[in-house]
Amino acid sequence: MSKNNSFSVTTAGRYSLALYELSKENNSVDEVENQSLSLLKLIDESKDFNSLIKDPTNSVNDLTNVINKITDSFKLNILLSKFLGFLISKRRFFYVKTILQDFVDTCSKKRGEVKAELISSKELSGEQVSKIKDELSQNFNAKIKLDYKYDKSLIGGLVIQVGSVMVDTSIKNKLQQIQNTMIEA
Repeated sequence: MSKNNSFSVTTAGRYSLALYELSKENNSVDEVENQSLSLLKLIDESKDFNSLIKDPTNSVNDLTNVINKITDSFKLNILLSKFLGFLISKRRFFYVKTILQDFVDTCSKKRGEVKAELISSKELSGEQVSKIKDELSQNFNAKIKLDYKYDKSLIGGLVIQVGSVMVDTSIKNKLQQIQNTMIEA
């Protein structure tokens, strides 16, 4: 395992846990979580911001100026703003996406939610997704945080993963199983 990969897994968890604990002390967990989700969305959608984060040649001042502008635009919680500034000062801003994602996951775990992923071959309505979420909550006897995705490459069916349990009823998977059987024969 490389040194960078080691950082992103272990130390990112420590940074995100520290952010969680500070947010909890300040009674602002929900606000910081929502703003973290907004920042994650910005990182995913803005090529400029993403490349700014990943470019190690950016100065601390440049990064600080950008974060100050984002803080003003998004009206970020002062704790989150200071935390981002801290990451910049420690030259750890490169890992901000990993840290914020881990923070969001930590918030979810602390609420007792179980992460689940639903991938369908056709677009499902909000009502259908909600019904599946409710069914999963009953079956797993837990609050479910469902991440829904539409993937037309599945041809037909669903793929549901809750923790380490995966149910793949997609036609694509069934065709793959038939192909594997034919190769083995």
